[in-house]
Parts: sequence; structure tokens; C-alpha cells
Amino acid sequence: MTRLAALVLLLLAAPLAARESLGVYDSWAAFRDTKPARCYAIAKAQGSPPAPAYATISNWPEKKVRGAVHFVLSREASGGVRLVVGDKRFDLVAKGRNAWGADARQDAAIIAALRSAARMSVSATSAKGGSFTDRYALAGAATAIDAATVGCARRS
Repeated sequence: MTRLAALVLLLLAAPLAARESLGVYDSWAAFRDTKPARCYAIAKAQGSPPAPAYATISNWPEKKVRGAVHFVLSREASGGVRLVVGDKRFDLVAKGRNAWGADARQDAAIIAALRSAARMSVSATSAKGGSFTDRYALAGAATAIDAATVGCARRS
């Protein structure tokens, strides 16, 4: 991913806020927002889905949340969402175009799987019918996740 693509990703990922880049690592990047304090690793889905799709791993120090997994899907989902990371499978909680790990334990298992796999995919049935899959490369994911964790730890 080029630095320009990472900057576009930054602008699309969240509302305007004071934001600090913590680095770009292959297909992932890490950022720190100051109000409210939040650090996150983020990647954009590969290809040209109908709407931008993103994966984020976030830390919210003030809320004592670390390693929260969140996906913005390329389409609105109807029913369950399945995440596949390498050879691991996870059923996510979904509402509209958003999907999350069911709890902190599942988030930790997803992050552990991300650290050792080369790719992941998120699949669901579209609210308009048919199925869809958002695909992500995981090169740089572990480093971006670590940068986000350190970015909030050193400033909390």
C-alpha cells in the first residue's frame, strides 16, 4: 500500500479529529486519535467492493478496551457473518454494514490468528440477496497492531 493510499484510508476511516500517524506497514496502517483517545490498526479490503470495507483493531485507553475487532463490510449483511483467518473460522456479531467479535476472548483469538496468517476474508449474505466476501492481506497486520497498542500505552 502506498503512503497516498494510507492517507486516503485515514480520511475515510473516521470523522475528522486530531490524528497522528503511527506508521504504514505493508497493507496495514496505525493511527492515534486524541479526542477521544483511541489507537488503531486499519486495513482496507482488497479489490473494488461496492462500498469501501475496512478492518480495524482498536484500543480505547479511557474505556479500558484493548484489541477490539471491528469490520465495516462492503454491503449490508443479513444474518450471520463469517470471518476466516488462515485456517481459523469465527462467527461475528453483525448489524447493517458492521461486524464485531462476540466478546474480548473472541477478539483475542482473532488477533492471535491474524499474527500467523497471510490473508483473511469476511463473508456474509447481503441484505439484498446473494453472498459477498471482503478479502484482506495480512502483511503488516501484526506490526500495525503492535504500533497501535504501544501508541496508546505510551500516552495514557
